Amino acid sequence: MKTLLLAAAAVLGLAGAAMADPAHGTWQTEPDDGAFAHVQLGPCANAAMVCGNIVRTYQDGGTPYQSPNIGRQLVIDMVPQGGGNYEGSVWRPSNDRIYIGRMEVSGDRLSLRGCVAGGLICARQNWVRVN
Repeated sequence: MKTLLLAAAAVLGLAGAAMADPAHGTWQTEPDDGAFAHVQLGPCANAAMVCGNIVRTYQDGGTPYQSPNIGRQLVIDMVPQGGGNYEGSVWRPSNDRIYIGRMEVSGDRLSLRGCVAGGLICARQNWVRVN
């Protein structure tokens, strides 16, 4: 009986690990207007979506500083589309605008796009996983 319970617990533990979203974790942004950030991605209030808040900010060159944007949500309601692709919204701190967002995760790399005009004009950032 103990063996059966241990086997069931192991299977459930592996299933939980396999279900973890590949986007979850801490990511480093590219520099934007001379600064970059670490963004923590995880489940939104609606657990099926991915959201991300700025948790640390750095001046160009890597010197930490206390930005007023720490704690602000940057990645908003990204809905998984399959294959590491997501759709939702992104906030750009440098101009305080929200854009149509698309995100693609591949291992420790994340490509984030913010678009206007129905997706015709986009800007892209490539992020790397911090942890």
